[in-house]
Amino acid sequence: MTEVPHPIDLAVVGHTNTGKTSLLRTLLRDESFGDVADQPGTTRHVESAQLLSEDGQPMLILRDTPGLEDAMGVLDYLDQLVAPQERMDGPDRIQKLLDSPESAGRFEQECRVLTTVLSVDAALYVIDARDPVLPKHRDELMLLAACGRPILPVLNFTRSPQADIGAWRDALARLGLHATVDFDTVAPALDGESQMLDRLALMLDHHAAALQALRTDLGQQRLKRLQDATRLIAELLMDAAALRLPSSQEPTDIAAITLAMRKRTRDREQDCVHALLKRYRFSKVTFPHHPLPLKGERWGMDLFNPQALRGFGIQVGKGLATGAMAGATLDMLTGGLSLGAATLLGAAIGGVWQGASQWGKRLMGRLAGNMEMTVGDPVLHLLGLRQLALVRALECRGHAALRPIDGDLMRLSPPQQPDTSAPEPDMTDTPDPEPVEPLHRLPVEVQRILDEARTHPAWSTIGEHPVSDSRREALIGQMAQSLFTAL
Repeated sequence: MTEVPHPIDLAVVGHTNTGKTSLLRTLLRDESFGDVADQPGTTRHVESAQLLSEDGQPMLILRDTPGLEDAMGVLDYLDQLVAPQERMDGPDRIQKLLDSPESAGRFEQECRVLTTVLSVDAALYVIDARDPVLPKHRDELMLLAACGRPILPVLNFTRSPQADIGAWRDALARLGLHATVDFDTVAPALDGESQMLDRLALMLDHHAAALQALRTDLGQQRLKRLQDATRLIAELLMDAAALRLPSSQEPTDIAAITLAMRKRTRDREQDCVHALLKRYRFSKVTFPHHPLPLKGERWGMDLFNPQALRGFGIQVGKGLATGAMAGATLDMLTGGLSLGAATLLGAAIGGVWQGASQWGKRLMGRLAGNMEMTVGDPVLHLLGLRQLALVRALECRGHAALRPIDGDLMRLSPPQQPDTSAPEPDMTDTPDPEPVEPLHRLPVEVQRILDEARTHPAWSTIGEHPVSDSRREALIGQMAQSLFTAL
């Protein structure tokens, strides 16, 4: 990591209610920073925060400022305040404004912004790309340019159907601002931060090395988050695959054990979801639809519902699907059943629970000894695919997003065209990003490891007698790497 003796100081400026605080929330990965609301003037004072490297070193100082509301009035007042013969340059003119009585009166809010801009290395001028280009924006940029600091326009809410990015770029070019960056604070591109740092490096060449170091560090942090996330998913899959609960052959006992197995599996998935949210620094309200069954088009389906499998493209035969949705396949400890017979039994048990298969009852009557119930392969695949889909959604979600994650993010069908008759979206949010196409199957290597895990019930931390094991840890690492590659 390149040493940065003095962190780069940036002011986040712009018109009222364009998403300045939202930008800081997403850059800082902090949902709680500042106040965000659909009303002007939410931020009334300058608030600062630091963007840290992975080792905790401060790299950027980000200063949230109040919105500019009367730039035209300030420019008119400056023309009266500074006589033409004084021939002051921009910063001197701004300083004269700050020394005037109006700096604590009519233009107090604008002067707070200008004072901040004079003290920083550069300013990020946040633009709501849904707004039309108006003279007030030109006045704001002229006023900020007088401070003599580099200005990088940041186009926000670019994923909204109402955004007119071309018009804004043309207007900014007419003012001599040819370097811009698109950064939707609700659904930023994966390389959005990198693009912003690249633009800043062009403007602040004396900080170019530090900005490149920060760019590299942020990339490493993202990879580390992905590695941690896939490790969490691998641990979930290991626990579910190795889970074995003993049962007698009595239908009532089988039903009770199935309910217990379902609950343990669902609870374990919920723990994984919460761990993923925490790792990506999102609160539980980001994805609040727990305990399972989840709410929403795809995530709302019960873990053991056949439609949930079909929603993720998991194809299984009808008999096996019924057994899996009953929550189990049966591994017989006694009775001399072949693998094929055990599979048929799993399907039959599903029929018994539905009260529709006398054949299943007769088959069970022929069995002797004890049996163990395990989570079926289709359910294991659904567990893994849902977590991977959630990680993909978190990867492209900004911390300024106010709406909870919707199950539609994981739908298979193309996104619907926006309803032009619908009311304008809130100023503080935009429609959810386009749905993330889910994976349809887990990697072959993962399936191989899960097959091995089935033979080691002690490897499941939600089982009857969990025991730590070095082989288990090694396989979790291999599984995590395979999932990481799949993402």
